Amino acid sequence: MTVVEFFGCSFLAFGPPVAMFALTIAHDPIRIIILIAASFFWLVSLLLSSTVWLAFHPVTSKVTFGLICSVFIQEGFRYLMYKVLRKTESGLQEVTDIVRIADYRHILSYASGLGFGIISGAFSLVNILADSVGPATVGLKAASDIFMLISAAQSLAMILLHTFWSVIFFNACDVKNYYHLAYVVASHLFVSCMTLLNASGLYAVTLVISYVMVCVTGVIAFQVAGGTVASFRKFLTCK
Repeated sequence: MTVVEFFGCSFLAFGPPVAMFALTIAHDPIRIIILIAASFFWLVSLLLSSTVWLAFHPVTSKVTFGLICSVFIQEGFRYLMYKVLRKTESGLQEVTDIVRIADYRHILSYASGLGFGIISGAFSLVNILADSVGPATVGLKAASDIFMLISAAQSLAMILLHTFWSVIFFNACDVKNYYHLAYVVASHLFVSCMTLLNASGLYAVTLVISYVMVCVTGVIAFQVAGGTVASFRKFLTCK
């Protein structure tokens, strides 16, 4: 049963992101490079967040403090990734078949966001997945028997949110839309803080809020990438 739970949670959390990678990233070397670079930037942000946590742990052991610092550090590195991409556009133009790479900036931001999301989801879930194969059964001693399922669903939500956040964030930096920049930072902070409710067993509240944010953020990302109702209808009807 533990092995079944391991594969079920793995496919729930990483099935859609892997499909997104295979269908939209894997065929283009430039997108793969950007995804890997974004993953590295997120790892550096994690290292810096850990350093800040260790430095201030003697002063405060509150998880909330570390979480808030981590969100701002991640957004700082998202901005750094944006600056790196814009600085290297001319070089990318020389090694790609795209006529004008500036016209495909939303695709680059999408690849960057997916890189952020996948590595974030992997680090948040890998230890839980390792424990899920046994030798134990989740739910004993009054613990929740759906903890791993909730964790996998939450990881998927964060992966999708990071992807959408990068699309919105990069476009907002380009057009100087400070409302969208504020939305990305505020929604990241909000969703992250909502996960603290899991400690009280309020899994349904956390998941509902997270997936409502996924839908709202996805719609905003779709619009800033140039999507319209008409283009969405054509997508649904395969025209």
